[in-house]
Amino acid sequence: MEHRVVGTAVPRKEAAQKVAGTAEYVDDLSVPGMLYGATVRSAIPRGLIRNISFGEGIPWDEFAIVTARDIPGKNVVSLIFEDQPYLADGCVNHPHEPILLLAHRDKNLLARAREQVFIEYDPLPSVFTMEEALSGECVIWGEDNVFKRFCIEKGDVESVWKDADLIVEGEYATGAQEQLYIEPQGMLATANASAGVMVSGSMQCPFYVQKALMSLFALPPEKVRVIQQETGGAFGGKEEYPSMIAGHAALLAWKSGKPVKMIYDREEDMAATTKRHPSRTRHRTAVSRDGRLLAMDIDFTIDGGAYATLSSVVLSRGTIHAAGAYRCDHVRVRSRAVATNAPPHGAFRGFGAPQSLFAVERHMDKVARAVGLPPDEFRRRNLLQQGDMTATGQVIREPIDLGGLQQRALALAGYEEKVARFRDENRRSTRKKGIGFSTFLHGAGFTGSGERYLASVVQLEGCADGTVCVLSSMTEMGQGTNTILAQIAAEVLGTAYEQVEVLRPDTGRVPNSGPTVASRTAMVIGKLVESAAVSLKQKLQESGLLGAVYEPDEFSVACREYVARFGSLKTEAQYKEPPG
Repeated sequence: MEHRVVGTAVPRKEAAQKVAGTAEYVDDLSVPGMLYGATVRSAIPRGLIRNISFGEGIPWDEFAIVTARDIPGKNVVSLIFEDQPYLADGCVNHPHEPILLLAHRDKNLLARAREQVFIEYDPLPSVFTMEEALSGECVIWGEDNVFKRFCIEKGDVESVWKDADLIVEGEYATGAQEQLYIEPQGMLATANASAGVMVSGSMQCPFYVQKALMSLFALPPEKVRVIQQETGGAFGGKEEYPSMIAGHAALLAWKSGKPVKMIYDREEDMAATTKRHPSRTRHRTAVSRDGRLLAMDIDFTIDGGAYATLSSVVLSRGTIHAAGAYRCDHVRVRSRAVATNAPPHGAFRGFGAPQSLFAVERHMDKVARAVGLPPDEFRRRNLLQQGDMTATGQVIREPIDLGGLQQRALALAGYEEKVARFRDENRRSTRKKGIGFSTFLHGAGFTGSGERYLASVVQLEGCADGTVCVLSSMTEMGQGTNTILAQIAAEVLGTAYEQVEVLRPDTGRVPNSGPTVASRTAMVIGKLVESAAVSLKQKLQESGLLGAVYEPDEFSVACREYVARFGSLKTEAQYKEPPG
């Protein structure tokens, strides 16, 4: 199918503003009477708060000071498990846990004041590793330090071991990983009892933040407005954490009666915010002498830190992907997310799958060596094909050629030549070279019933000037969301790409299209944009203002005339589960 706009090189929607330096990030915002906010955090991993005192030499009467007692609603970040407080109340469970908030008009004085807040603790025993968490010697969450468990079984792995030609075992670990987005976390908030709460800032999921603030302030949705500013990268790190900093800025605004801006410096951002989950994966694999996978028994554990945040969903994605892109009749994956006294871990690109895929790919190399096959040939013999069933029971219905894809990728990389050359060079040099590859599958969109539960909505609106606006809560954070959605709309409508604008995500203006996560923007939301565009074009054609065949400028004319005649031109599409 030949496309007119999709797949072509077009200027990114936000490019001109970024190049000109006029794009407004949250730290570019300033409003009259604005205060600056800061967070006083825990200095220990776990303990009881015995006393908070304020040092001399600071005009404390000029400061807005917020503790857990000042929270008008629920002192909990509304997410999946409601276990993480906005402000520690009586005890702390990880280093850098927020305890107290300060705001002042002078940033320099604010920084000095934060150092003059003294907190006394009674330390409690702490858990620092996944092994300690699973030992049960010190329980810090629930009954056994386990946030969530999953088990996937296909076939019967126990029936295979005794007759297997070879059994290969391995253990693989990954550490925490910082997203290191170029722009740190930041929010600007206004709040009062009559008008409600409004925050603008750097985020991926405006409706997540709105839901959290509604709970924090005990307010209805019409009293909480959340606007995404230009966002300088996120990589998952601005999925759940913005609910925390937005809540803090809004609490200070509520207490002071003035706008409050909170911007983390890089040190605070790296110390206090969520990271990729550390993991430990154990593989036990049965294989035939000719290199056919017979059984895969996988034990997958991730460290969720002190609170659950998104650990259950991260664990789910990692569990689903743990067996990789391989055909195997007998698979068992047992997994768990555990609590430790580390700062909570959360979303990061891939969402649990990179950890389990790293482990299975390293293990496949080990199994290949055990049977005496090159890693590419071993994989070729075991890659999924059309008609195969994955470890989760999904049947591959469409034609796929993973073997051909692998072969072409290796050829383009000059893999064989480099393996031979590096082997020769490494014998004669202390500087070693290597080349590797991996094969993986990855799902787009939420797994299971996730998309059905979200029931995402997208709207398209024809404007009086002949342009079309896309309304969704999908955020642009450097990955090209606005450009992609505008291209899809322009393609379907038959209008010019320049005539399509994508509205800034604002819970007061756009529908809830779900979060900008899980590789869902182009596939799930793009499809909704397509559906809404089809409906809008049909409206114009049924009105007689647009013919069956037309030029882009004719579409704009029809759009203007429709709005002038009928007052508004708007369509909507909502997610529906695909058939089958």
